[in-house]
Amino acid sequence: MLGCAPLAGCSPAPATPEQRSTTALHPASDELSAIVAEFAREGCTDSSLPVTVEEERLTAVLPNEADPSRPADRTFARTMVEGAGFAGYTAAFTDVLCRQGSVADATAVAERLGTQLWQDAVARAQSAEGVSGDLPASDDRPLYWVRLEAVSVLHQWSPDFALSAAARASLVDVFDRAARGMNDIDLPVGDHVRRVLVSGFDPFSLDGGATGSAAGTVGNQIRYGNPSAATALALDGTRTTAPDGTMVHYEAYTLPVNYPEFERGYLEDTVGPLLEPGDDRLDASITMSQAGGSRFALEQWNGRYHGDVAGNDNFAPCPPGGLTGAPQLAKDNLGCSTQVLERWGGGDTLMDPPQWTASTLPIEQMIVARTGSDVPRPPGDDWEDESVAFGVLWNTDYRYFPDCDAGEETYVSQREDTYPPAHQPTPPPQDSCARGGGGGAYLSNESAYRNTLLRDRAGLDIPAGHIHTPDMQHFDHEFAVTDPTFEAWRDAIIAQSRELIAVVGAHS
Repeated sequence: MLGCAPLAGCSPAPATPEQRSTTALHPASDELSAIVAEFAREGCTDSSLPVTVEEERLTAVLPNEADPSRPADRTFARTMVEGAGFAGYTAAFTDVLCRQGSVADATAVAERLGTQLWQDAVARAQSAEGVSGDLPASDDRPLYWVRLEAVSVLHQWSPDFALSAAARASLVDVFDRAARGMNDIDLPVGDHVRRVLVSGFDPFSLDGGATGSAAGTVGNQIRYGNPSAATALALDGTRTTAPDGTMVHYEAYTLPVNYPEFERGYLEDTVGPLLEPGDDRLDASITMSQAGGSRFALEQWNGRYHGDVAGNDNFAPCPPGGLTGAPQLAKDNLGCSTQVLERWGGGDTLMDPPQWTASTLPIEQMIVARTGSDVPRPPGDDWEDESVAFGVLWNTDYRYFPDCDAGEETYVSQREDTYPPAHQPTPPPQDSCARGGGGGAYLSNESAYRNTLLRDRAGLDIPAGHIHTPDMQHFDHEFAVTDPTFEAWRDAIIAQSRELIAVVGAHS
């Protein structure tokens, strides 16, 4: 499979143990094994089988909202899942899985039920007639937590037939990709429509935050969501009409906040086939993630670099410089340098794939459109122009190694609040090595780099680039699972995101 030609529409290669970080799986806690066992009939699961760090968060319990000296009455994950009307999904998934008699049958079930979960989450997010559960339709978090529940079952599934570690990893990948909407992309054909693809991200930074005095409870950052995922759910399968009368069709998917899945081709296997010649080829591909403040940042340059900040699995491929004593150069340091699979045009030198890629989003039009002028400002919004919900800035900053053989770094700060800028930004030096794009050196930059590299490898000039949203983690109450302020920020970010993306669609 690795010999498959780039952009040939290849199917994902099965995951191998070597392609997962050595720290990705560990023995399950008794608490998690008990949760998994609740979903399965006796003998269907094996508590000795390892799980991931992310799955262990299924056991997390917040302090009680009214009395933080006591724990909440259920796990945060169950609060999310039940609050969205998905309470029975994992048990039903497990029941079907446990009746499968082969890897092939289980794979088919995993793909079908994963896709159905994504479609149900999209339908809930886009419902105009009320939804099941007590969480708002726009809440992105339930999909994340119910997907984790199902994956934990897959990791501890003990079928009657032999299931190798590689086959189990492949089965998890199949379900995970399907439940992220990666198999659900259905683009219309013809010149009468513009086709736009948008990605969102899972919640992240879920450990830490304010704590109560109740024993066994966790910090309140477990409540975090991601407005980019909420936007993806709101957009998937929808259409708008451009000013010239052309129909714009949107498809969406979500990405994990982990490095190993990126290195296995999650993004490329989703986007790459859609850039192949044909009547349904993409007209624009946008990646999105959450940043900070009360503004959207349109990232201009993306770097081929991994930072040392761990993903949701607590794994970072680039060892912190403080641990090794060595500069975090990408040269001869694969862990700090984005690796692209051969089937998607990966190279094997310092400059192939290139150190830098650039946005081709219609920056000027996205800024002058004054998106957000009809969006209510959420409480605490401090953007100085009160006539819009949030600001929109062109971010042309980056960080680089002037000498790829030395550890000295240079940071270029050239962001301006107005468009057109007083001075045209200077691009990264051609022979430099990336240390961070405008979006930093974390997985948002990773998604932006891989997406725009695919565009370049395909020889296309379509709009492609990254949008960083404002930070939506604003709560009035310290331990409430949701509240009006949190929901107002999410809804405002979704609304202005959709307007920004519509501008891209109109100029693609």
